Amino acid sequence: MPCERKPMRYGHSEGHTDVCFDEQGKCIVTCGSDGDVRIWESLDDDDPKSINVGEKVYSVALKNGKLVTAVSNNTVQIHTFPDGDPDGILTRFTTNANHVTFNNSGSRVAAGSSDFLVKMVEVADSSQQKTLRGHDAPVLSVALDPSDEFLASSSCDGSVAVWSIESQTQVAQWKVLQKSSDVSNAKSLCRLAWQPRSGKLLAVPVDLTVQLYDRNTWTHVSTLSDDLITQVVNVVVWSPCGKFLAAGTVGGNLLIWDVDAKLCIDRQKHEKGFTVCGMAWHPSGGRIAYTDTEGCLGLLEGVTSSSSTVQSSKASAAKEANDYDDLFDEDDDRMLDEGMSDSRSPVKKPIMEDEDDDDDDDDLMPATGRARNRGSFLDDDDNSQDPGSVKLDRLPEEEGNSAVLPAVAPVVSRPVYDGPMPTQPQRAFQPGSTPAHLMHRFMMWNSVGIVRGYNDDQDNAIDVEFHDTAIHHAMHLTNTLGHTMADLSQEAVLLACEGTDELASKIQCLHFSCWDTHKDWMVDLPKGEDVRALCLGQGWAAVATSALMVRLFSIGGVQKEIFSLPGAVVCMAGHGEQLLVAYHRGTGFDGEQALGVQLLQLGRKKRQVIHGEPLPLSRKSYLAWLGFSAEGTPCCIDSEGVVRLLNRTLGNTWTPVCNTRDTCKSKSDHYWVVGVHENPQQLRCIPCKGSRFPPTLPRPAVAVLPFNMPYCQTTTEKGQMEEQYWRSMLFHNHYGFLSSSGYEIDSESQAQAEKEQQELLMKMFALSCKLEREFRCVELAELMTHSVVTLAIRYASRSRRMALAQRLSELALEKANELQEEEQENEEPVYQSREYRASNQMNSRQEQEENGCEEEEEEEVEEEEYPQEGQMDAEESTETKKKFLNPFKKGEKSPEKPSPKPVSREGRANPFKVSSAGKSSGSPAGQPRTTNVLDSMTMSRKPAAFSGSSKQTKAPVLKPLAPKPKSKTQATLLQMSASKGNSKKLEDSQSEAEKVKPAPVAATPPVSKENTENRKPKTGFQLWLEENRKSILADNPDFEEMDVIKEGMGRFRTLSAEERLNWTEKAKGDSDPKKRKREDEDEEKAGEQMESDEASAKKKKPLDTSAKLSAFAFNKE
Repeated sequence: MPCERKPMRYGHSEGHTDVCFDEQGKCIVTCGSDGDVRIWESLDDDDPKSINVGEKVYSVALKNGKLVTAVSNNTVQIHTFPDGDPDGILTRFTTNANHVTFNNSGSRVAAGSSDFLVKMVEVADSSQQKTLRGHDAPVLSVALDPSDEFLASSSCDGSVAVWSIESQTQVAQWKVLQKSSDVSNAKSLCRLAWQPRSGKLLAVPVDLTVQLYDRNTWTHVSTLSDDLITQVVNVVVWSPCGKFLAAGTVGGNLLIWDVDAKLCIDRQKHEKGFTVCGMAWHPSGGRIAYTDTEGCLGLLEGVTSSSSTVQSSKASAAKEANDYDDLFDEDDDRMLDEGMSDSRSPVKKPIMEDEDDDDDDDDLMPATGRARNRGSFLDDDDNSQDPGSVKLDRLPEEEGNSAVLPAVAPVVSRPVYDGPMPTQPQRAFQPGSTPAHLMHRFMMWNSVGIVRGYNDDQDNAIDVEFHDTAIHHAMHLTNTLGHTMADLSQEAVLLACEGTDELASKIQCLHFSCWDTHKDWMVDLPKGEDVRALCLGQGWAAVATSALMVRLFSIGGVQKEIFSLPGAVVCMAGHGEQLLVAYHRGTGFDGEQALGVQLLQLGRKKRQVIHGEPLPLSRKSYLAWLGFSAEGTPCCIDSEGVVRLLNRTLGNTWTPVCNTRDTCKSKSDHYWVVGVHENPQQLRCIPCKGSRFPPTLPRPAVAVLPFNMPYCQTTTEKGQMEEQYWRSMLFHNHYGFLSSSGYEIDSESQAQAEKEQQELLMKMFALSCKLEREFRCVELAELMTHSVVTLAIRYASRSRRMALAQRLSELALEKANELQEEEQENEEPVYQSREYRASNQMNSRQEQEENGCEEEEEEEVEEEEYPQEGQMDAEESTETKKKFLNPFKKGEKSPEKPSPKPVSREGRANPFKVSSAGKSSGSPAGQPRTTNVLDSMTMSRKPAAFSGSSKQTKAPVLKPLAPKPKSKTQATLLQMSASKGNSKKLEDSQSEAEKVKPAPVAATPPVSKENTENRKPKTGFQLWLEENRKSILADNPDFEEMDVIKEGMGRFRTLSAEERLNWTEKAKGDSDPKKRKREDEDEEKAGEQMESDEASAKKKKPLDTSAKLSAFAFNKE
């Protein structure tokens, strides 16, 4: 049954090593004298995750997500697996612990030390310990019986002892080993191993053989040997099925025996003959991992096919019996969180959780419950076959035993607590960097460039490469100080290293954009204070330290402000004048991290924007990246791949915009983010297959992922448009922030974005109309701009939804008023002059032009041309503006005085009538605005008639909309509608709606109804200006026309109220006869049209409404 020996690979520095498998057999865990525990996905894993647990590690054991290590600082420590977060100290000795191992259920850990003691500690409560005393020299190894009745130990005193766990006394002892003074002098590590399942046999390596002792009689029953063995056996390990035994020798021999046949069935030789000091059998039985004293890791493939078959059947049974396995599958997928400050802690799996699986455990235990002999590795490996069952199978017996031993009783009751368990806080990290334990790593990858660190036998250096070489050429720096942190901006490179016992923590800045000859500066932190995180901004640098402080520096090295953080920093990021800091605001529970975030503006006016609010993360995840988009919006990404962007318009909340896991093909695949862009919407990242970060070589390729917000029903047209609209709104918020911060923005891009948003709203509006969701239509219209609401009104009328059109018209009026208020707030002096003029009834178009110029002088040319636009035929006007989203731009700017909502009136059939304002004694000034929009649309098509309708929409039918018993002065938003009247109040309101409109200079195209009606009477100000123009020019001969108008307005305001009223009355007296004449003509023509209408029996008002709506509904056909 030959097996294949894989080539050895480097795993740790030279010295003692140990190895074990995880419970699923998905990864190999090794430890070494370099103080690291490494997690290998396979023997070919070029970038295993590394966890530094101390100066040296002598032994490692793994069970139930707990990684236990014997460390050179005389402690036995626990770390979470696979995250590697510290989970406390299990026990202490006065000297080094040499070996640790779990029992089958993972509830106890046994450890042997050089102070001659053996301790048994309960994992759930480390205060529950038992100490076994009896050896007279350092303990070499310990092994727990599968049934938790006995513990075997070997010692440098030459003895192998078996202890009763219950009575804490020795039940057997054999003096079979050679004595030594210390573990380092021992000829053999003498790693013991109990036979899995029953624990019937105890294997003890003795010189060149392996002796087997019977559990019942404690007598030597068999000896396994082979002629190939020329040096002492160092370590032994049972196969999970208990039929085979493997051994490794000091001379590098690897042998496998069939125990029943006492036959050596396979022999392998270490490729370099180094001492084998660690062995572990894969839970499936098909592989054996081994390590040597030179820090190398090897693998034997195709071991014991029969064992493999047995194990596979057991594994399948375990899978059916234990649903809990799924939980471990998920953890194993995350096992490659390669040193990324993982803070997820699977520590919270109470032992009692799996009591339901006890029945299955009895059957499955033999496959996984192999004795803990070989060092901690074997136990973990064998037990890892059935995580759920193994973990639980011993529990009922343990409870029984604990009844006899009062000291153990509390241990059984405490795990019943089902409340929240604290989470180990994640460590500080640099966004855009890979783990520090790697020899070749990315110290920083951002939008400016890449900083690589090399730390191998040949070189210890840092390479800086810029994406744009115009910023600076590439740099090669010698890393003599051992910098582990870096950041890169367009001004400088910032480096930092942690302190040692001799040297302080240092900050080094290479200010390559500096114009003088001194390009770098360095700062030493106070003793005992280490750099934890750093970042660069525009003209500043920030460093967070272990003293819970953030230190600010200028880019030239001047120390600036210092402030304290409420908790330990996790990471920092800078962009322009913004500083973003994430820190621990408390202790998380049940795998959650409790992080807070602060956002500060470090410009001239320093302020705090976000005051330590909680940073949202996915459940049981940790922060993986924190930074800014290229446009300066804070962004964060958690370990579950969820990307969140700060929404400044929603109270600085965090909105999820992407989940990178959606595009991963496998659970073990991840995306390593290097940049976020809002325009265009791109997430720039590097795909990592089977890992969380990329290798430095070959240079990884950057992929671009789209954003997709998690809205509901995005497979439907409605859901897609909603997602697109709100994503567009969120990703274009930066325009407002940048403009308010004094940055120049791309107005064209901003306008294009706004246009796209309004188009999406219009599409959703049309879809809701088709679905007859009129209330939803109004909700969508509330999100539209004023001008787009007019398009919605047109669409609603074209769809013959008159009630909806009426509500939209009221909404349009409200939006017009809001625009007026905003303009008045922004231009308070102009607002006051408008109000003053409104009280004096200045309603001519010339005055509108004056006010428009006063409001925005840059629009003078546009306003001078606009009167002709206002008087041109409405059909031409709509054709010209047909393809624009905002065809009524001037109308949007026209309101200048707030106006209340229109008052509903009985018998009012057409809500869009200009003259309808005359029905209300308090008719608001804003009323003409809404009606004017509709009038302009109706008049754009003169002879419009739709088939199948009894109403014909010809121009004469539309005219009677204006005349009323109490007619008012005409006022239209686009100066295309007809409304007359003598009421003074309506005249005031209409003058307000017209003020932004330029004044037509009595344009007289061929006589037509529209042009006749559009001719406006002069106002009091116009009459006054005509008489006083010469006086103004005499005082100011160099004045242009607009200057004359402005000067005239100023002088006109100085007149008393009575004088202004007299001028206004004069103007009204001149205009009334003409207005009455036009009203009579309109009434006659409207009457003729109505007589020829098939629906002449109906009331006049409903007829007018339908005719008008139908006209503008089809005026673009």
